[in-house]
Amino acid sequence: MLRNNTDPRVDTYIEALPEWQGAICHEVRDLVHAADPEVRETIKRTRQPYFTLDGNICALLVAKAWVNIFVYDGGIVPDPEGIITAGHDNKTARTVAIRQGEEINAPALLDMFKQIIANNRAGGWRKLKSRDG
Repeated sequence: MLRNNTDPRVDTYIEALPEWQGAICHEVRDLVHAADPEVRETIKRTRQPYFTLDGNICALLVAKAWVNIFVYDGGIVPDPEGIITAGHDNKTARTVAIRQGEEINAPALLDMFKQIIANNRAGGWRKLKSRDG
């Protein structure tokens, strides 16, 4: 997939991974860029890939046996498909962990990314959370 607003350091991060983890990271990368063509990539915390648009959308963190996708939504984006695997009570980000052999629920993750982007454009989850009480 041709992507705009990419960062070659994200390519370097993904290319260094085992094949199965790299495939997951590529799919997540494609999904977040499909959510909005203005999504940008960067590296934060020295080496972690982050995807941003008017605020953080998500970040990738690879562990030995899975890939963590941190979704920066303040816990306010609905999860009707139950893809969140950790951080249910976290005030900033929740986690979608994908293990080797598991498939990403791409439609659900794409919907989540689109909602996070919409929330970012509306001032961010902190503002929306304080407004909604």
